[in-house]
Amino acid sequence: MEILSPGGWKDYELIDSGGLEKLERFGEYILARPEPQAVWRKALPEAEWEHTAHARYRRTRGTRQAGPDHGEKGEWIRKKGMPDQWNIGYHYKELDMNLRLGLTAFGHIGIFPEQAGNWNYIYDLIQQAPAGTSSRVLNLFAYTGGSSLAARAGGAEVVHVDSVKPVMTWAREMMEASGLKDIRWVVEDALKFVRREVKRGNRYHGIILDPPAYGRGPEGEKWVLEESIDEMINLCRQLADRDRFFLVMSLYSMGFSPLISESLIHTHFEKPSDLQSGVFYVTDRSSRKLPMGTFLRFHTH
Repeated sequence: MEILSPGGWKDYELIDSGGLEKLERFGEYILARPEPQAVWRKALPEAEWEHTAHARYRRTRGTRQAGPDHGEKGEWIRKKGMPDQWNIGYHYKELDMNLRLGLTAFGHIGIFPEQAGNWNYIYDLIQQAPAGTSSRVLNLFAYTGGSSLAARAGGAEVVHVDSVKPVMTWAREMMEASGLKDIRWVVEDALKFVRREVKRGNRYHGIILDPPAYGRGPEGEKWVLEESIDEMINLCRQLADRDRFFLVMSLYSMGFSPLISESLIHTHFEKPSDLQSGVFYVTDRSSRKLPMGTFLRFHTH
């Protein structure tokens, strides 16, 4: 089991954490947001947080849930000059991503910076494909599509599936801003789409999964992680190309350990090679590691 630091960011930094909050820099703007795992005390005084943050998110109601489009609703308290939207860049080798951020009602801003390590992994694997071959990649629960951009920049044909239409528009804007094109956009329940792909006999060289703890499809389909993830992994196995394949999975449900991800994979895949699993983390200026969910990834040749 490993821990994975995002590394390589110039436009992102975790400045401080503690008191169930985190203070982060995204480009030129600094945000304060809730963080339930930051149970230690803050290194910086509260007055410095108030002075430094351009916007601070306050929860108002609901039950917190993991996932890109779930969580307690709340409001952003903004200082003058803090925009609704802005862009930052991410660069790795020839990967050059232009990421559009925005302040949402759920406290998310459009990216999960800890995913950068997975972006690099996806890009490298696609670049290493045998000369003259193409790669087909399926991104499920794809949100604003950082992983889709990494796969497309690497040269893959990408199918991007998410159930939320405004999020799909957001992802398309980021593709265009990054100078990319021809990602296939599918607004649909991920499990329903994958079942149909299996029936069609389609195959993929890579599958990316970032499922929420709870979710709803565009027609009210219900997703509950612990009830549906086993079927999803089984279907992903049936979609896997027989010659070469990779799978990247991220889980943000606080009750799920990396060992659960490993057991799921060993249940459905025979002897996955180079399997890596563990905990995402980011480090603040006081050298404290803040866990940000779990990951699992492997590839076969």
